Amino acid sequence: MITLIQMEYAVAVDTQRNFAKAAEKCFVTQPTLSMQLKKMEEELDVLLFDRSRQPVIPTEAGRTIIEQCRLILQEAKKLHQMAREV
Repeated sequence: MITLIQMEYAVAVDTQRNFAKAAEKCFVTQPTLSMQLKKMEEELDVLLFDRSRQPVIPTEAGRTIIEQCRLILQEAKKLHQMAREV
Protein backbone atom coordinates (compact mmCIF):
# COMPACT_ATOMS: atom_id res chain seq x y z
CA MET A 1 0.00 0.00 0.00
CA ILE A 2 1.29 3.46 -0.79
CA THR A 3 1.76 5.94 2.04
CA LEU A 4 0.92 9.59 2.57
CA ILE A 5 4.65 10.30 2.72
CA GLN A 6 5.13 8.78 -0.73
CA MET A 7 2.26 10.90 -1.99
CA GLU A 8 3.86 14.01 -0.48
CA TYR A 9 7.14 13.17 -2.21
CA ALA A 10 5.41 12.67 -5.57
CA VAL A 11 3.64 16.02 -5.25
CA ALA A 12 6.91 17.70 -4.24
CA VAL A 13 8.74 16.35 -7.29
CA ASP A 14 5.87 17.46 -9.49
CA THR A 15 5.97 20.94 -7.96
CA GLN A 16 9.76 21.33 -7.95
CA ARG A 17 10.42 19.44 -11.22
CA ASN A 18 13.65 18.25 -9.63
CA PHE A 19 14.35 15.35 -7.25
CA ALA A 20 17.09 17.11 -5.26
CA LYS A 21 14.99 20.26 -4.73
CA ALA A 22 11.95 18.18 -3.79
CA ALA A 23 14.02 16.22 -1.27
CA GLU A 24 15.26 19.47 0.25
CA LYS A 25 11.68 20.78 0.57
CA CYS A 26 10.66 17.49 2.23
CA PHE A 27 13.67 17.54 4.59
CA VAL A 28 15.00 14.17 3.38
CA THR A 29 17.94 13.08 1.29
CA GLN A 30 17.51 12.71 -2.44
CA PRO A 31 18.23 8.93 -2.29
CA THR A 32 15.51 8.52 0.36
CA LEU A 33 12.98 10.40 -1.73
CA SER A 34 13.93 8.48 -4.88
CA MET A 35 13.70 5.12 -3.09
CA GLN A 36 10.24 5.91 -1.75
CA LEU A 37 8.99 7.02 -5.17
CA LYS A 38 10.43 3.86 -6.73
CA LYS A 39 8.51 1.79 -4.16
CA MET A 40 5.35 3.74 -4.99
CA GLU A 41 5.85 3.13 -8.70
CA GLU A 42 6.39 -0.59 -8.08
CA GLU A 43 3.29 -0.79 -5.89
CA LEU A 44 1.17 0.95 -8.54
CA ASP A 45 2.99 -0.73 -11.45
CA VAL A 46 3.32 2.61 -13.25
CA LEU A 47 6.10 5.08 -14.00
CA LEU A 48 5.25 8.43 -12.41
CA PHE A 49 8.02 10.61 -13.86
CA ASP A 50 10.07 10.84 -17.03
CA ARG A 51 13.51 10.97 -15.43
CA SER A 52 15.32 11.34 -18.76
CA ARG A 53 14.34 15.01 -18.99
CA GLN A 54 15.37 18.08 -17.09
CA PRO A 55 13.25 19.39 -15.63
CA VAL A 56 11.65 16.13 -14.54
CA ILE A 57 8.07 15.86 -15.77
CA PRO A 58 5.29 13.46 -14.84
CA THR A 59 4.19 10.82 -17.30
CA GLU A 60 0.58 10.88 -18.47
CA ALA A 61 -0.30 8.28 -15.83
CA GLY A 62 1.79 10.19 -13.30
CA ARG A 63 -0.20 13.38 -13.84
CA THR A 64 -3.44 11.57 -13.06
CA ILE A 65 -2.02 9.82 -10.00
CA ILE A 66 -0.33 12.94 -8.65
CA GLU A 67 -3.57 14.92 -8.95
CA GLN A 68 -5.31 12.21 -6.92
CA CYS A 69 -2.46 12.35 -4.38
CA ARG A 70 -3.06 16.08 -4.00
CA LEU A 71 -6.74 15.45 -3.26
CA ILE A 72 -5.96 12.69 -0.77
CA LEU A 73 -3.40 14.86 1.03
CA GLN A 74 -5.93 17.72 1.24
CA GLU A 75 -8.50 15.36 2.76
CA ALA A 76 -5.93 13.99 5.23
CA LYS A 77 -5.15 17.56 6.30
CA LYS A 78 -8.88 18.23 6.81
CA LEU A 79 -9.14 15.08 8.92
CA HIS A 80 -6.30 16.24 11.19
CA GLN A 81 -7.94 19.67 11.55
CA MET A 82 -11.31 18.10 12.40
CA ALA A 83 -9.68 15.87 15.01
CA ARG A 84 -8.08 18.89 16.70
CA GLU A 85 -11.44 20.65 16.87
CA VAL A 86 -13.25 17.77 18.55
